[in-house]
Amino acid sequence: MTEELMRRLRVITPEEQRILDGGSVDKAAYTARAVFTVDSEKLLERGRLISVRAHTRFAPFPRHAHSYIEIMYMCSGKTVHRINGGEPITVHAGELLFLGRGASHEIERAEYEDIAVNFIVLPQFFDTALERIGADNALGRFIANSISRAGGSDFLLFRVADVLPVQNLVENLVWTLVNDTKNRRRITQNTMALLFLELLNCTDKLAASENEGDHSALVMTALREIEENYRTASLTDIAEKYGVTISYLSAAVHSTTGFTFKSLLRRKRMEKAAALLSGTKLSVSDIIMAVGYENTSYFYRAFSEMYGVTPREYRLRQRG
Repeated sequence: MTEELMRRLRVITPEEQRILDGGSVDKAAYTARAVFTVDSEKLLERGRLISVRAHTRFAPFPRHAHSYIEIMYMCSGKTVHRINGGEPITVHAGELLFLGRGASHEIERAEYEDIAVNFIVLPQFFDTALERIGADNALGRFIANSISRAGGSDFLLFRVADVLPVQNLVENLVWTLVNDTKNRRRITQNTMALLFLELLNCTDKLAASENEGDHSALVMTALREIEENYRTASLTDIAEKYGVTISYLSAAVHSTTGFTFKSLLRRKRMEKAAALLSGTKLSVSDIIMAVGYENTSYFYRAFSEMYGVTPREYRLRQRG
């Protein structure tokens, strides 16, 4: 984070000054509801899908929920959270905490150098970001869906302080929003898509809710295997590598995504085959081998079930 941005984020806000003068967090500034649910309408200008604000320091922030998705990025220092009444979780400088709409949390008092920014994001913002990633990216959909849907993951914490591309992209997001840059919406949507793509490579740095243990990290690993190694991806190999049973990993993938590993892998292979049919002159038999199948009749049946036509008919339609 540049010193110029840090200087601006260190400035004591009027709310923080009132706290220093003996006040406390003013719930009315965040919600009109009896239950403390921070309302996006209080924090987002009409028509905006995303905004950023500095986290309030010098007082504990009471337990609350959100009507939006919150992403907290620690610029310096640390914050300590209790999410859904669980054990304390410390977010350190350079780390990203995604809080889903189903989560409630409270935050211990932050001091002067404990500087964090909160991204206030409406769920539909991620729809556009995912379009940039590509509709066939199951792993990207998992990250977005896990935090977008009510009752999704409590949180996703990426301990990515040492991942320079992630740090650069977050700084770009903050800079764009703080400076109200021209073409702000397009810039932030594309930057968020790039951030998702980088986070897809950071499954080993993911901490998820206690309810799930390593559940989310394992599912993300399985989905990344499909994305990157769809020709040879094997549920057995992943289970052996991470020391879990095949049945446990299979159930984790199904309960999280709503699909079996096999069906997700088949879909990925069919989508790659469709892309090769429309974008290359490779023969169908070569394409079948390229996407990892040896059984020709199975491929034809699976392709026809997914697209409603044979591979040859699909190619003719795309070029017609």
